[in-house]
Amino acid sequence: MTTTDNKEKKSLDLLALRAIQPTAIRLLVLKAMLGAGRSVSLSDLEDMLDTVDKSTIYRTLTLFLSHHLIHSIDDGTGSFKYAVCDASCMCEVSDLHTHFHCMKCNRTFCFTNIPTPVVSLPEGFSVDSVNYVLKGLCPDCAVREGQTAEPR
Repeated sequence: MTTTDNKEKKSLDLLALRAIQPTAIRLLVLKAMLGAGRSVSLSDLEDMLDTVDKSTIYRTLTLFLSHHLIHSIDDGTGSFKYAVCDASCMCEVSDLHTHFHCMKCNRTFCFTNIPTPVVSLPEGFSVDSVNYVLKGLCPDCAVREGQTAEPR
C-alpha cells in the first residue's frame, strides 16, 4: 500500500469513526490538516487548498467540530486554529490538553501528552471547556534566534 493509499484509508477511517459521510471536499480538508503536522487556521487551509472556496472550508470545519473530529484552539492571535482529535477524544474537559503558540513563526502545536491543569471552581460553577496556551519560541525558532530551550 502506498503512502497516498495509507493517508486515504486513515482519512476514511477517521470520518467513519465520527459518523461523517465522506465527500471529496471533506477528504481533501482532512488530508490537508493531517499533512500539516500542526494546527491550522482557516487561512492556512485556504492557502493549502487554493481551488476550494473559503465558505466550503468553513462549513467543513464546522461539521468536523460538531462531530468532534477536530478541536479549535484560541491561541490569542485573533484567528482560531484547528487540529485533528485523537480517536479516543470526545472534546470533553477530561480530553483537553495544552497548546503552545510560537510568537516568532505563529505556529500553534498540540501537546496531547500534557493535560490542562485542573482548577477547582466555587460551588455552582461548571466547566465546559478549557483553553490553556503557553507562548514562547518553538525549537526551530529558538535555534534561529540563538536561544536554547530551558532544561527541565
